[in-house]
Amino acid sequence: MTLTRAAGGVLAGREPHRDDRDPAWLHEARLAALEWVGVHGFPTHKDEDWKYTALAPILAVPFEAATVTSSNWVTAEMIDAAAVDLGGPRLVFVNGHFAPELSRLTGLPAGSVVTTLAAVLAAGSDRLEPFFSHTPGEHHAFAAFNDALAEDGAFIHLTSGAILDEPIQLVFFSNAGGVPLISSPRSVIIADSGSRATIVETYAGTDGDVYLTNAVTEFVLADDAQIEHYKVQLEPVTAFHLALLDVHQGHNSRFTSRSVMLGASIARHEVRVLLDGIGAEVSLDGVYLPQGDQLHDNTIFIDHAATDCTSNQLYKGVLDGHGHGVFNGHIMVRHGADGTDANQKNKNLILSDRAEVDTRPRLEIYTDDVKCTHGAAVGQMDEEALLYLQARGIPLEEARGLLIYAFVHEMVDRIAIEQLRTQLEPLVAGRFRKDDRPVEV
Repeated sequence: MTLTRAAGGVLAGREPHRDDRDPAWLHEARLAALEWVGVHGFPTHKDEDWKYTALAPILAVPFEAATVTSSNWVTAEMIDAAAVDLGGPRLVFVNGHFAPELSRLTGLPAGSVVTTLAAVLAAGSDRLEPFFSHTPGEHHAFAAFNDALAEDGAFIHLTSGAILDEPIQLVFFSNAGGVPLISSPRSVIIADSGSRATIVETYAGTDGDVYLTNAVTEFVLADDAQIEHYKVQLEPVTAFHLALLDVHQGHNSRFTSRSVMLGASIARHEVRVLLDGIGAEVSLDGVYLPQGDQLHDNTIFIDHAATDCTSNQLYKGVLDGHGHGVFNGHIMVRHGADGTDANQKNKNLILSDRAEVDTRPRLEIYTDDVKCTHGAAVGQMDEEALLYLQARGIPLEEARGLLIYAFVHEMVDRIAIEQLRTQLEPLVAGRFRKDDRPVEV
């Protein structure tokens, strides 16, 4: 069944799958979400936050909802090839469902919890109700579909003062087995006061498979909590990737997120941050590298709702072939949010006259005592620099690769985890090479 038919009411008029162990509030939230999609439909170019991203290729595919039994066999070697093992707790999900035989839950501080969404729901706890009880489709239809279809994902609760020395790794791997699947992982991370951790999300799948990853990851940071977050998107170019990262920050909390977007035919990394406590800070970085017919969309909304908060954004894109990049950044400074310090930058390097980038940095300010800057730049390869390198005996393609990597290396260098940086450096450096020689970085 296509998502378009679902929006027309076919799926919305039918009750979603219900586990007998699901609490009543969850079933009601799922029904409300499907009904919302049936009434409102999916975003179009008339929606400001979707005007540059065509959804027709996604809506035309007859996706089936992934189930536990729909996942084909995935080996540890396949997971290791997609996501380097970082040594700490590691939760692996195949087609959106937990794979315990591929996972590891060790090295946790006393009192902290690293488990799965399905386990929390099965325990009959109401602690997840606030995450499903917002207005259905509060953001858009795909968020509502995640409300309706999400059965599993990570659940992490860091108790007050908990400090994790090793990163918590979340690996989402898709293996459709010839059937177009939609997986809807939902992850919730709660960081109590003074806690500190690093979370690494990796999304990957089997080459040639057609599927849609429709993910939602939610962070709630209490006062003085610190979270460092990484997201690596390596889906095959036959797949689609839509994801929402939703962050709520308390007093003096610190949240850092760095994303690397390499894969998928159409990929959207949406980030929404609410700075709701005095002195909260957020830093968002991203690099996106579409080539061929790929489209990479970065839509960012930072809501400064409290005084003396700081936000910094730096996103860089490199585009080749018919690649299409989108940066849609929106900063809102609300009444009373005095002392706001907000900075937003987007830089793009276009390698082909057929590539396209739409960049739209925005500031919306409703108070006076603020310091806000924003800007965007789009340029092509520096021909003089290219000739300079060639004149010193560096072959054309190698010189081209060096200049591209010089543009994006700042983003890779910001990755503090050595194993992750070592994995990504050659992938980024070799992204636009025209030959098969190994890349040295």
